[in-house]
Amino acid sequence: MDGGFTVQPLGASHDRKIFRCGVEPLDRYFREQAAQDVRRRISNCFVACDEGGTVAGYYTFAATSFPLVDLPEGDAKRLPRYGMIPAGLIGRLAVDARFRGQRLGAALVINAARRAANADPAIFALVVDAKDEAALGFYAHLGFRQFVSRPMSLFLPIATVMKAIGVSEG
Repeated sequence: MDGGFTVQPLGASHDRKIFRCGVEPLDRYFREQAAQDVRRRISNCFVACDEGGTVAGYYTFAATSFPLVDLPEGDAKRLPRYGMIPAGLIGRLAVDARFRGQRLGAALVINAARRAANADPAIFALVVDAKDEAALGFYAHLGFRQFVSRPMSLFLPIATVMKAIGVSEG
């Protein structure tokens, strides 16, 4: 990862108590719930650490699916008529306030896309649920598009992001 950050699975050695992104539910989740969700196999949590090992950001990643009819018509017509489409869910994503302005959030999305592209189960797209208008704008800026029936939920085809960063899938 660029900028001197490394991304790794959340582990016992990561200090979660000092992480502060400024959104209390995201801070609380990281402090109190993330490790439990990993142990229970509800989601995985990946952390970006600086050279000193300080957690600069994190995201959670889990399997999900969505109905084909939720895609805009132009996207849906290119896919088989399966009822549900496989996807990877970025459930939470946050960057510590001390590390803002370094494009770490975008780098974490790219990291999730790479994981999805290299996963054994097929994953068509990344899915996110924007919590507010600022998050909606962040994801839209990265190329995510809104689902037809859920305007605060967005998707980004894996093929699209991998092409944009110049990496072949697989």
